[in-house]
Amino acid sequence: MKSADTIFALSSGAPPAAIAIMRISGPAAFDILHGLCGRVPAPRRASLCSLRSPATQDILDQALVLVFPGPNTATGEDLVELHLHGGRAVVRAVENAIAAFPEARRAEAGEFTRRAFANGRMDLNEAEGLADLLSAETEWQRRAAAKMFGGAFSIAIEEYRQELLQLSALTEAELDFSDEGDVDSQNNILITNGCESLRQKIAILLACPPAEKLKDGLRVVLAGPPNSGKSTLLNALVGREAAIVSDIAGTTRDMIEVPMAVDGVALLFTDTAGLRDDSADVIERIGIDRSHAAMQQADILLWLGPEGAGPVHNNLIEIAAKSDVMENEAKSTDAISVSAQTGAGLSALLQIVASRAKALLPPADQFAINARQRAFLGDAEVALAACSETEDWLIIAENLRQARRALDALTGRAHTEDLLDNIFGKFCVGK
Repeated sequence: MKSADTIFALSSGAPPAAIAIMRISGPAAFDILHGLCGRVPAPRRASLCSLRSPATQDILDQALVLVFPGPNTATGEDLVELHLHGGRAVVRAVENAIAAFPEARRAEAGEFTRRAFANGRMDLNEAEGLADLLSAETEWQRRAAAKMFGGAFSIAIEEYRQELLQLSALTEAELDFSDEGDVDSQNNILITNGCESLRQKIAILLACPPAEKLKDGLRVVLAGPPNSGKSTLLNALVGREAAIVSDIAGTTRDMIEVPMAVDGVALLFTDTAGLRDDSADVIERIGIDRSHAAMQQADILLWLGPEGAGPVHNNLIEIAAKSDVMENEAKSTDAISVSAQTGAGLSALLQIVASRAKALLPPADQFAINARQRAFLGDAEVALAACSETEDWLIIAENLRQARRALDALTGRAHTEDLLDNIFGKFCVGK
């Protein structure tokens, strides 16, 4: 259902700028435009118009105007774009002129995109992909978000939904007509195999690395005993003095986190307190406990301690730090030799870290699913798995219905207002 009111907002960056784009969407969009420039230009064609104050007829700006009749627009409604000169006073004057129309009100955060969803221009997955695309800071994030926004995930979910509908139809046939002898005796095999095949497809998606790793960055933790060069190495890797460096043992008391993109991948480098068992300092002991916790949560662990003494970890990289002052024999040949002072080995280390990180992320040419999407996919998988645990067609039919409900919630066919508020509230005003 289309909204009764008309919204407007600045959709480009904050002024001053060369150009400011003002969007107006809703049933009164064209009436408001006519009130501003005395005409409604031809659709989908840039037209130069003088915008005037309806109250005083003073010229506000010379603007390029684009008119998009609904429903084939970004929001599914009549839509107007005003390409203004990007000065603060110009933007403010045009906003005030639009706000003077009784049909118009300022848009809330994400309201343009929410109307696009309400009017069937995109589903929830595409909307979340758009939000991720707007916030993407690395190439890896941009490519995954573009896949989600482009509908790759939604297409897959719709295919699953169609399979579920076919399985449900076969199940209903078993329920309604099996006693009449008109139902194919192979239906039960088709249903059983179909449920398992679909469950496996969903399981493959669930086994992929989560989107949160891609968005928040993989945790790269530097660990080792005091004075092993962790803080110095962190500063060298991130290119700034992020951590205090001192020869005094126990200088680092708490974790220091520094985000950084390496080869298009978001990483969160974390310096930790030096590990030792003989500290009598209560505060340092707390820092050491936090170091152990960080090591357990690390996606990649850079170990700067004695060779072979690092903790068991799936992505442990041994570092021979201070390679300019230490004997080569003191470290394992498997360790990566680096020197924060000379820069030797730093590029090679970053390449190794980036390579390990990419193996932990969704492929660059594939969408990544977030926690909300994983939850509904998990519900669908559980329901499909339950179909193979019974021969009762009523129970199978109910499980298939639950699986369909999960997929409908995934795309937004079934939703709650709280869910929509949470998703679209993350957008900026004007999007």
